[in-house]
Amino acid sequence: MSNKRPLVCVTRKLPERVETRMHELFDIRLATNTTPMGRDELGELMAKAEVLVPTLGDHIDADLIAKAGDQLKLIANFGNGTDHIDIKAAYDRKIWVTSTPGVTTDDAADMTMALIVAVPRRLSEGTAFMQSGEEWSGWSPTWMLGRSLKGKKLGIIGMGRIGQAVAARALPFGLSVHYHARGPIPPDIEASLHATYWESLDQMLSNMDIISVNCPYTPATFHLLSKRSLSLVKPDAYIVNTARGEVIDQEALIECLEQGKIAGAALDVLEQQEKGMDERLIKLAKEGKAVLIPHLASATIEGRVAMGEKVIINIQTYADGHRPPDRVLPPIAGEGLSNPSTKPTRL
Repeated sequence: MSNKRPLVCVTRKLPERVETRMHELFDIRLATNTTPMGRDELGELMAKAEVLVPTLGDHIDADLIAKAGDQLKLIANFGNGTDHIDIKAAYDRKIWVTSTPGVTTDDAADMTMALIVAVPRRLSEGTAFMQSGEEWSGWSPTWMLGRSLKGKKLGIIGMGRIGQAVAARALPFGLSVHYHARGPIPPDIEASLHATYWESLDQMLSNMDIISVNCPYTPATFHLLSKRSLSLVKPDAYIVNTARGEVIDQEALIECLEQGKIAGAALDVLEQQEKGMDERLIKLAKEGKAVLIPHLASATIEGRVAMGEKVIINIQTYADGHRPPDRVLPPIAGEGLSNPSTKPTRL
């Protein structure tokens, strides 16, 4: 590590407050674009940066890491998820990778709860009708009826910080909280959330009225909700995903929605979302079978500034010659959600 201020290259425009503070602390190269960088441009940054600050959408694979300059010592990700970075390849090159855990837990849980309400109560469909210009004859006893939340069973997949925050928000709505995770959470937390642990994901899926996906995306959770798993879901149940699109087999989900095998879905994330919207999902949304929002779970001013502050702490700690607090290590082979975790280890 150099004694002078590290050259920090940022791949995407960040909140002004974060950029200003970075200017004060580091030799900084900021981006003006709000969309992901192209692969060649990303490679050029990695050839000169001592610290790279990427975001979700910047796919940093083993080939890019292999071609990075020897001066690249830290990839300080702006965001919690690091599934877009080849952690093992970076580790093998002795490049530290950090993330920003914990700063958007409440924001993500708030959005999850909003979608849990929105799907069965048909909020998106109702909003679309009122904005359509169609004539509305007023209140009707039988028109656009949804489903009540009180007394329904909510099954949470992944009971980490966000899953627990979702559970806490669900209780005042009268939802019965259930969850599947690598193992039971501590008994005192489980008791405070009135939560029931299901060791078998299949059994939980077949008994829930609403299913919320709140687990990380790893090789082991890819298509955790597969075509087979989705076939176990009740036809009057709803699925909410504010985690990662790849956790659900999107093709299978679309098929289930089209055929009425699942009542509805609310998706903040899509599988391979950089490819854009699937026309079938748009059609399902117009039919009131899906609520679609553009990855807004962490999209608050406070949350994004907090992310930036975490990034700055990780870079400054590295620059001071110490190990960053939010370092991410490669997963241990063979671990998964229904087995031990493949979530990258943090020291």
